[in-house]
Amino acid sequence: MTIHNLYIFDRNGILVYYGEWNRKKVPSMSKEEEGKLVYGMIISLRGVIEKVSPLDIKDNSFHYRTSKYKMNFWESPSGVKFVMNTDLNSPNVKELLRSIYTQVYVEYVVKNPLCVQGEFINSELFAQKLDEVIKASLSYTSRTV
Repeated sequence: MTIHNLYIFDRNGILVYYGEWNRKKVPSMSKEEEGKLVYGMIISLRGVIEKVSPLDIKDNSFHYRTSKYKMNFWESPSGVKFVMNTDLNSPNVKELLRSIYTQVYVEYVVKNPLCVQGEFINSELFAQKLDEVIKASLSYTSRTV
C-alpha cells in the first residue's frame, strides 16, 4: 500500500498545503494549478454523488478509483478538505485523514498563532508531524509499487 500525495484545502477551496511521498510522475503544472483542478473535480464528484445516490449521504467522505490509483476525500466539520491519492490496494483512509486533521492540522495550524487561516502552511513543525503520521500509517510504504 502506498500513499502518493496529500492536498489540504481550507473551507473556501484554497490550497493551503501539498505534500508528496511516493509520487512517480512529475506534474506538468504548478501545485496551485493542480490544486484547483483537484478541488474542482472533488466538488463536482461530490455533487454528482449527492444527486444520484440511492441513499441519504451523511458522511463527508468518499473515494473513487481509476485503473492506477485511488483518490480519497474527507471533509472536517470545520470545512477543511483533505484529498489523498493512494495505490489501489490501500484501505479506506478516512480514519487516517481524520487523525491528520485532529492530531496535526488542529494542533499545529489552528492552535498556532503564526499560521494565518487561508494562507499556505509553511510551518516546518506541521510538515514534520504530518510526515510522522503518514509514515506511521498502515497505508504508507517507502517503496513505490
